[in-house]
Amino acid sequence: MRILEAFNQYFEMIPANTDELRQEVYKLRYQVYCLEHKFLEPSAEGMEYDEYDAHSCHYLIQHKETKSYMATTRLILPSNKNIEELFPAEIHSQIDNTELLKTVPRANLAELSRFCVSKDFRRRAGEQDLLITYDMNGNLSRGKNSSASITLALFAGAIKMSSEHNIQCWIASIEPALKRVVEPLGIHIIKIGSLADYHGMRFPCTIKVDKLLQDVGEKNPEYLEMLTGKKTSTL
Repeated sequence: MRILEAFNQYFEMIPANTDELRQEVYKLRYQVYCLEHKFLEPSAEGMEYDEYDAHSCHYLIQHKETKSYMATTRLILPSNKNIEELFPAEIHSQIDNTELLKTVPRANLAELSRFCVSKDFRRRAGEQDLLITYDMNGNLSRGKNSSASITLALFAGAIKMSSEHNIQCWIASIEPALKRVVEPLGIHIIKIGSLADYHGMRFPCTIKVDKLLQDVGEKNPEYLEMLTGKKTSTL
């Protein structure tokens, strides 16, 4: 079974485009960022959100059988009030290569952030900081050669949001572990600064959306299917 078909059999990608779904996003982020990792202070309402959510869009991944939301990511869009407003990664990171960011119009730049997976769905304790993978039966997989569908699905959500909002490039502040996970999938991250303590040790980077799709397609056509939701032709 192809990776996209296997994913669709057990999971669903859901745009969080209603107040109810956005609350599910905030509750999942609260679980991961406030309770599990303790990057942020807990709140009485049990939700994690910030001022950037006012001009952000989100995706959720839901396990079909249990109806539980297991992963989410957001795209912080350029501010309607001030196109030059800095993104969090620009404020909280040490960016050395500022010239690279200047090659992308601010209207076409967004920040990929809050890329997180529930503890219940992550790998065994020794790999708790890595994104989970699933086998073709939808079961938790612990093998190195297992499906990377969840990781790709989160990127697929970001790609869909980018297409809808004419975003060509992402800035992000990521953990080194995530870079090690996505590089074998063909997702090449351009580091533009050094490590800094921002919700854990992270470094700033950029990813061009069209280059990501090109590189992943060259690495594995099935991975590209997962990112685009479209079947690729084979000879």
